[in-house]
Amino acid sequence: MSVAAGQDTIAAAFGTSGKRAALMPYLMGGFPDLETSRAIGEAYAEAGADLIELGMPFSDPLADGPVIHAADTAALAAGATLHGVLEVGRTLTEAVPVVLMCYANLVLARGLERFADELAERGISGLIVPDLPLEEAGDALRACDAAGIALVPLVAPTTPDERLAAIGRAARGFVYTVAVTGTTGERQGLDDETAAVLARTKARTDVPVALGFGIGTPEAAAAAADAGADGVIVGSRLVRAAAEAQEPASAVRDLVAQFAHALR
Repeated sequence: MSVAAGQDTIAAAFGTSGKRAALMPYLMGGFPDLETSRAIGEAYAEAGADLIELGMPFSDPLADGPVIHAADTAALAAGATLHGVLEVGRTLTEAVPVVLMCYANLVLARGLERFADELAERGISGLIVPDLPLEEAGDALRACDAAGIALVPLVAPTTPDERLAAIGRAARGFVYTVAVTGTTGERQGLDDETAAVLARTKARTDVPVALGFGIGTPEAAAAAADAGADGVIVGSRLVRAAAEAQEPASAVRDLVAQFAHALR
């Protein structure tokens, strides 16, 4: 990968989605098992996903609510490994850009340069590390830049403007804007302040701004686009559907199609 390869791939996905906001469903790698998670990701792509956020299972997922936390636990119990999940990512990149979500301990244990290179070797475009604050991200940003991996930061409704500007300048690929304070999970509609949070973020970065945490219905996804989001991330609703269905890939295909339709 060239230095900008991941950023360029992500930018193209946002720019050519054909929707009011690009659709990025979340996939827990290895849940309920590796092969089924690959099939779920392929169903996402077939149903209209523009990118996929691929979650790496972790024993202490501090940003995740009960649905995704349960999927973490189940994936690890089923034998999911870093290598296995990255190989799922490699397969999915044949259909859509993949952005890995991984907690910092797993990245640091592997080594920053090695981890970034392993993503690049598999064609994975970006990396989200939810527990890596701006002040500690310098080495990771340099390693990702060198490997052509977009290091995607997160901002919250409580992020002050000065800090938001610093995060926006360092952002690669897109900025992940958290719709609410708290963990992931389905919620009833969007907060009244969502449009203001999106506007503040978009004014302080040159990359697209995607909204996640709490978007559980096609109507909420459409509202996110109306509020100014360049991308919409849907997680817990899809993970729950996969957990409850006898045929997870079929169940999530129908759901993602509904979200995609709402964004067109």
